[in-house]
Amino acid sequence: MRHLLCCSALAVAAPAGAQTGADAPLYRFQPGSETRWASPENAGAAKGAGARENKGAKGHAFDTIPVGRSLVLADIKGPGTIDRMWMTIEDRSPDALRGLKLEIFWDGAATPAVSVPLGDFFLHGASEITAMETALFASPEARSFVSYVPMPFRKSARIVFTNESAKQVNLIFYDVNYRALRAQPADALYFHAWWSRDRATKLGQDFRILPRVRGRGRFLGTSVTVLTNPVYEKTWWGEGEVKIALDGDRSDAPTLVGTGTEDYIGTAWGQGAYINRYQGAPIASWDNEGRWTFYRFHIPDPIFFERDIEVALQQMGGARKNIVLGLQKKGAPLIPVTIDPGSRTNFQQLLTSGKALSDPSLPDGHTNYYRSDDVAAVAYFYLDRPENGLPAIASSAERHAALRLPPEKK
Repeated sequence: MRHLLCCSALAVAAPAGAQTGADAPLYRFQPGSETRWASPENAGAAKGAGARENKGAKGHAFDTIPVGRSLVLADIKGPGTIDRMWMTIEDRSPDALRGLKLEIFWDGAATPAVSVPLGDFFLHGASEITAMETALFASPEARSFVSYVPMPFRKSARIVFTNESAKQVNLIFYDVNYRALRAQPADALYFHAWWSRDRATKLGQDFRILPRVRGRGRFLGTSVTVLTNPVYEKTWWGEGEVKIALDGDRSDAPTLVGTGTEDYIGTAWGQGAYINRYQGAPIASWDNEGRWTFYRFHIPDPIFFERDIEVALQQMGGARKNIVLGLQKKGAPLIPVTIDPGSRTNFQQLLTSGKALSDPSLPDGHTNYYRSDDVAAVAYFYLDRPENGLPAIASSAERHAALRLPPEKK
């Protein structure tokens, strides 16, 4: 029942008195909605066309994708809504998680609305697949990939899976569950997902989870992966605030501003590993040079925009003053930002005062500082158009570069 509640918050607006898809009561029949599954056993998802091989006895349950080749998981004509996608592959190594690319094209568009590495899209950006169940994505036993994100389209949908890894995908099982509809409501939005990475964020500059996108829509959330820079040793990296500029806001004067990275995903005073419906951190590890993946879905707290949106994450860490001074002496690239002696009394804004951290007049306390780490993110959002104008996804070589493997994969 919880899944039904979360999906109702995401459902596109329907005509008055009408309910469609997962937001409709379980006991209500939905006329004009035809259920279809695209899978290797019925690739075209045509009515009465499944289980035709080997006399219906599981004759074509999987496919194989050579290196450099693509497989079309679904090619749907007419209006409809994808309600669920599931897939599993034999090799779930770090190479596969970053090297396999998922793309989705709406209504015959020339560029994809979704263009993401397989692992990052399904919340496994730190090169490690984790068992989880969230409102939008799941991996029940860390052996599969499940999406519950509602994805409406008006004319067509094309889902393409490309093998840009170093090895052939010998076994890929999948099904794409959708409803063919008579029409979509006028205000139905298209689902988009965009991945980016900065292997060394610039001091004092925010990482753009989502660069400026124009149009009307809804920011659904993000999944972020941070590989911490070892020059900062084991100091806390997550003091940066999430900032969202809406409808004409300047990047440096956003309307929505949080209070810290772990605060944004609902926890506090650091960040351990946990998995909740709308927020979590499947990977939170200091032990392997610092590997973190965390997510936040704006389902109970929607973020709408009328004209444009930009989403950024400050690149800021924190430690006691003497530790930050020690890092400076060792040559770590950093810019001190504030000193918090434990209350707003005598709180020091160093960028405003211009004082050096070594100034003897400054109090002791927790010191925030700009730093540079390896950050990657997927932005999930809805838009009133099938294309978003964002840059193409980075090459497979760039996606794989400098990855840190889980201990058991070393």
